[in-house]
Amino acid sequence: MTITQLKYALAIAEHKNFTKAADSCFVTQPTLSTQIQKLEDELDIVIFDRGKKPIQLTEVGRKIVYQARNIVNEADRIQDIVDQQKGFIGGEFRLGIIPTIMPTLLPMFLRNFIKKHPKVKLKIEELTTEEIISRINEGHLDAAIAATPLENDNIKERALYYEPFVAYIPDNHRLKEKKTIEVSDLEIEDMLLLEDGHCFREGVINLCKTAMNIEETKFQLESGSIETLIKLSNEGLGMTLLPYLHTLDVMEKLSPNLRHFKEPSPAREVSIIYHKSELKMQIIDAMHNVISGIIRGAIAFQNVQIISPLPK
Repeated sequence: MTITQLKYALAIAEHKNFTKAADSCFVTQPTLSTQIQKLEDELDIVIFDRGKKPIQLTEVGRKIVYQARNIVNEADRIQDIVDQQKGFIGGEFRLGIIPTIMPTLLPMFLRNFIKKHPKVKLKIEELTTEEIISRINEGHLDAAIAATPLENDNIKERALYYEPFVAYIPDNHRLKEKKTIEVSDLEIEDMLLLEDGHCFREGVINLCKTAMNIEETKFQLESGSIETLIKLSNEGLGMTLLPYLHTLDVMEKLSPNLRHFKEPSPAREVSIIYHKSELKMQIIDAMHNVISGIIRGAIAFQNVQIISPLPK
């Protein structure tokens, strides 16, 4: 039994196809198939049911793959230990970012980070918070950028910045004439929301006084993107809340309709998160320093009230 064989087994379990698994491992399909057959012969069990389409794990195969994932992750950590000891900032780093942060934050820090740390090979995915937690726990992500707190015992959180909520008030709206608004002005029936699964949505709901009655509202419109919410708002279907950084790119165009909250401004905490046993701390520290330095000049709000992304 070898680490390579276990990696091949993990690839097949993920792709449920020998050819796709071989491509992901950069080997030929016959090579991968031969190694899996040797592994099954050595263990005297069948890991994969090849008679099903797509290929499925057998009952014992699921247990083998679960243990294989732990073994491969721990083997990979040997290099992490060496890199950490040497202070080396490089190698592959798998990063997840939630959808309401990715479009605004990534362009702000990515070029700067790559320039400062050219030996780091970043693999970035846009994922929901739920997907991020699952992938971190399974060892498929080294870290992620998400709204916190998450209250997960296996995950550590390091705050990067606090991003205020900004209201988008369309013309002819009841709040249009107000220069600043207060949390008490919000009504859930009047609010356009992101679809379920977005933690920013939960933060907005937690902010609204009538959030507990959301299931009883006669009309509730949701969308998968912030841009769509703005368009729907302009059609007179309600107001919406935006993350502050999102407003910077469109400030000139949207400024007549943007309203800040009376301090303390409601805000979300954005953190870099990682598994409690993560060893690539030198890369996490480098990313934390780059992002914090850039954001410090972009967000000048001092007096904020953190709104939890977790549903109340």
